Amino acid sequence: MTVSTGNARTPPHAAHKSGTLSPREQGVLWDLEEHFWTSGADNARATTATNAVMVFPYPPGILQGDQIWTHLRETTGWRSVVMAERRVMRCRDIAVLTYRVSAEKADVPIYKALCASTYLNDDDSWLRISHQQTAVT
Repeated sequence: MTVSTGNARTPPHAAHKSGTLSPREQGVLWDLEEHFWTSGADNARATTATNAVMVFPYPPGILQGDQIWTHLRETTGWRSVVMAERRVMRCRDIAVLTYRVSAEKADVPIYKALCASTYLNDDDSWLRISHQQTAVT
């Protein structure tokens, strides 16, 4: 039996229709991301979806919902962060930020990681739905 591939095209999947963010939208997202690191757990919680998922180097590992805030109360409030190799991808109401971070605070070695945060545009407001860090040694 022969299967014909023909020239029939299937409609492209939505994931193949990536778009761009305006410079203003990119600025909003990068500001949210920087404040996630520097403004403490309360600010991070205000810009994060209720049942978000975050992955940190072990421990603590994979956290979801309220588990996140116990961990972040102890680990946010970095004095300064530098985000390099920034990339942004958008697909409809979802944007993914990826970057290399170097974060600094008193009495702690400089923390370096590869990071990705996913945001959902919900009623014209961006909310973080996931965040992931891979420590770089």
